[in-house]
Amino acid sequence: MNRFLILATIILTSCSEHHEQIATQIENATEFLGESVPEGFARVTSQRIFQFPEDHGSHEDYQNEWWYITGNLEASQQRHFGFELTFFRYGLNANTTPRKSEWAANHAWMGHLAVTDSQNNEFVAVERFSRQALKLAGTQTTPFKVWLEDWFIYGNKDNIWPLSVNANSERVGLNLTLNSKKPAVSHGDGGVDQKGPEKGNASHYYSFTRLDAKGTVRIDERSYQVSGSAWMDREWGTSSLSPDIAGWDWFGLQLSDEREFMYYRLRTNDGQSSPYSGGSIILPDGERLNLNASDVFLEPLKYWTSPETGATYPTSWQISIPQEEMTLTVNPYLDKQELNLTVRYWEGAMKVNGIRKGQSITGQGYTELTGY
Repeated sequence: MNRFLILATIILTSCSEHHEQIATQIENATEFLGESVPEGFARVTSQRIFQFPEDHGSHEDYQNEWWYITGNLEASQQRHFGFELTFFRYGLNANTTPRKSEWAANHAWMGHLAVTDSQNNEFVAVERFSRQALKLAGTQTTPFKVWLEDWFIYGNKDNIWPLSVNANSERVGLNLTLNSKKPAVSHGDGGVDQKGPEKGNASHYYSFTRLDAKGTVRIDERSYQVSGSAWMDREWGTSSLSPDIAGWDWFGLQLSDEREFMYYRLRTNDGQSSPYSGGSIILPDGERLNLNASDVFLEPLKYWTSPETGATYPTSWQISIPQEEMTLTVNPYLDKQELNLTVRYWEGAMKVNGIRKGQSITGQGYTELTGY
């Protein structure tokens, strides 16, 4: 999905010499994204056939990139946990002139870890920062690994699967093993997901939309054995949002009929949907159906106002896809799933009920809301 808002904050935080030195919180960073694109970085202007394992690693000729995993897990007695683990790379300078110092780095990294504990009505989110120096952060492809200090996603030496996911903070922690039930799916047109009318305002974007997940979730001093389903997004590019974009609403949903639904609505300053909004439906056999802005209708059903920040978010939704004869109602496990970090946004675990061609369906997934 389109997480340029989050990545923009690394511009402010990358000069920090310790990952807990946090810059002033940004309420809405779209002003950064409207700036001219820095010289020297590559732009997404042509189609791409993804190559693996190479494309699982970094693409440092582009300015920004992320590895993003969310999921819904259950412990004993149907106790639910949601989780988000994200790694963001941001190119500081396109100049790749070799420098001898091990302290030299042209890339800054940020990580977010969040856990939703539905039973206890609790949501915990933490962040960390580092430069790509002294091997504090980075990627490798054989075997695949992306890391930020001691947070990491690590693959099998011969194949990306199974993936090991490990991230811990004082309050929460994850230790999971992931296996994919479907192949990677490419979004947009030929691997190019266009975000606006400007040339190069696009990204390369693929996902693994249904991952089996097993392992442990830690809340404070107690760990829980869990299993469930996860979703992994990969995206990179060098882009700015169009000047009239105020934020976006993103949905990644796994349905009981073995379909997955991904859609992002780019919201304009006047509250309308950008014609460059889009998404995908992934069929049980892994085939993808493209969704344009005219194919999906979103209607907020309920709003929640954060007592910490005063921001108001539409946390419950009705989603209609007429061509699929499908209507979904999407509700949060908790309203309180706002990441009040260096950048403020809402990203939370969701449960789904609906109808497709007269048959009831259920599901779960994640929603991200920015610019509110």
